[in-house]
Amino acid sequence: MTSSETQALTDGFHLVIDALKLNDINTIYGVPGIPITDLGRIAQAEGMRVISFRHEQHAGNAASIAGYLTKKPGICLTVSAPGFLNGLTALANATTNCFPMILISGSSEREIVDLQQGDYEEMDQLAIAKPLCKAAFRVLHAEDIGIAVARAIRAAVSGRPGGVYLDLPAKLFAQVMDAAEGQKSLVKVVDPAPQQLPSPDSIARALDVLKSAKRPLIILGKGAAYAQQDEIVRSFVEKSGVPYLPMSMAKGLLPDDHPQSAGAARSLVLKEADVVVMVGARLNWLLSHGKGKSWGEPGSKRFIQVDIEPREMDSNVEIAAPVVGDIGSCLSAMTKAMGDKWPAVPADWIANIQTRKDVNLEKMSAKLMSNTVPMDFHSALGALRTIVKQRPDAILVNEGANTLDFARSIIDVFKPRKRLDVGTWGIMGIGMGAAVAAAVETGLPVLAVEGDSAFGFSGMEIETICRYNLPVCVVVFNNNGIYRGTDQNPTGGEDVAPTVFVKDARYDQMMAAFGGVGVYATTPDELTRAVNEAMDSGKPTLVNAVIDENAGTESGRIGNLNPQSVVSKK
Repeated sequence: MTSSETQALTDGFHLVIDALKLNDINTIYGVPGIPITDLGRIAQAEGMRVISFRHEQHAGNAASIAGYLTKKPGICLTVSAPGFLNGLTALANATTNCFPMILISGSSEREIVDLQQGDYEEMDQLAIAKPLCKAAFRVLHAEDIGIAVARAIRAAVSGRPGGVYLDLPAKLFAQVMDAAEGQKSLVKVVDPAPQQLPSPDSIARALDVLKSAKRPLIILGKGAAYAQQDEIVRSFVEKSGVPYLPMSMAKGLLPDDHPQSAGAARSLVLKEADVVVMVGARLNWLLSHGKGKSWGEPGSKRFIQVDIEPREMDSNVEIAAPVVGDIGSCLSAMTKAMGDKWPAVPADWIANIQTRKDVNLEKMSAKLMSNTVPMDFHSALGALRTIVKQRPDAILVNEGANTLDFARSIIDVFKPRKRLDVGTWGIMGIGMGAAVAAAVETGLPVLAVEGDSAFGFSGMEIETICRYNLPVCVVVFNNNGIYRGTDQNPTGGEDVAPTVFVKDARYDQMMAAFGGVGVYATTPDELTRAVNEAMDSGKPTLVNAVIDENAGTESGRIGNLNPQSVVSKK
């Protein structure tokens, strides 16, 4: 047979990679192992960026944040069974947070799993994944890889985004087919997240309700930030003249020092507002479900809700004016329909908010300027607040209990999608995965502000940060424990209390051990100097910021979610 008669072939490995690249997906986050090690090797050889982590959960968290930042599904690649389960936590978290992500896992062969014959890492992964994501698909034949990847992409980004699971049994990768036929089987997804236009009636109804307000409020959620319709959001807010309250990951859609920002008067505006416009935000636990003491008298508010998911409406309280559609289309229509003579917001409402803001900011100012040793949360975050203001393009990652709660209100953000945190579930452990993805996807410097407990969930990934030489500065607020390091064992026994860590742990030396820069900081000046040097150099850095172990409070400022026992042993 002559060379011209030799048939060109392809296999499952290459078809998966070609399907992703055809859809402009060029980065994979994952952990190598059987049966997907060669998939990572070949992907890298084919020009994809493959970022290998030390644990699948953190690779998954990175993929979900990549999806949030790019509006394309982030890809997490794991091995079967235990590796899949590790990635599944991140997949469920992505779905809950509405981040587009695809978890691709190798798996055992169907015939062995179905007969429970005891294969290597045997598990019915598809069945386990289905309840925790938007969609789940299994591919058994190489010629179906293209359509499966296309369906996964569309499911992940269309409507309300979320997580998708793609199950690839080991035998699939070795399947061979004609290269030309394989190429024909691939699908480039056209318009994967089409506009969803709101009905004209819903726009008119929403504006009628808003126009009736004496004390209106806009709440911006991370869905508004994800939409990347920043100018449209800003135009709507500014034309309406309505004060706005950003949820934590929506901070920066308009700068936190914008005159309409009501962030420093949060309690007042939530309690006193009579009409609340929800834009890409949900009335879940983060907003007390839209009811309770923080919202004032029952029935005192009317809600307008802008969301792409119609089933979100009336989830906790009655929505007087549901506006269903994508945020760009909805807010464009509302802004246009306001016309040129939209009534001004009552001056007394604006004045009341400004008075409360001035009082609260003055109270906070003195705390932020404290120079006590050891630092407390306010003095340490005061130093970081100044750095972030001076570096508005840097991306802030934030998690912890007190570290998260205080930072949300202390550190201002000035540009959209520059703050990444624990999101809807409020789970710990997203920090290093989010930091890696932020650096990889944007190329911008990243400042990860971590409680020492939160850092412990993903701390080994600082080796990943060093390995890929990423411009990430990690600041660990070290107060020797969970909430604080002062709890005692009530029995007087040798074991420390469950919330207490090793005293004066040197997290900075961990970073140095991997070739990064480790800094020990005990004062705001030392903290400022270390972080500025790290951000200027772009070198992987960890600053061990020593915080007074007495400074923390139980569960940050949501202690009511952690009920105290009322039963004592007599």
